[in-house]
Amino acid sequence: MRGPAPPKALRDPRKVTVVTALDDIPARPPTVTLTEKDNPMSITTGRKAEVIKTYATKTGDTGSPEVQVAILSERINSLTEHFKTHVKDNHSRRGLLKLVSQRRQLLDYLARVDEARYKSLIERLGIRR
Repeated sequence: MRGPAPPKALRDPRKVTVVTALDDIPARPPTVTLTEKDNPMSITTGRKAEVIKTYATKTGDTGSPEVQVAILSERINSLTEHFKTHVKDNHSRRGLLKLVSQRRQLLDYLARVDEARYKSLIERLGIRR
């Protein structure tokens, strides 16, 4: 047994459209360029540089816990705004939870190593704890 017959449109060779020239192919829809407002989930390089400059402990500092926590907080805030309009975006929500966990680990480290730096950072960022 062969199975069911193909639809009638496929059986009739007169109804099959054949592309004879490239003009017959529909054009690709125009690409949409995203502005900063359209893509709130990521922070721009300019904004990231501002955050680094604000929270750096010395010049050229990009890896201190303060800077890392500040960058994570900026990303968390932008994702939170994203979820106000995209409630069902659970894939990005998982990423948000990972960011929050990473920030929590850095804050725990900072509290363990230097309590004064920790308290000043959460006060500057406005993080509840």
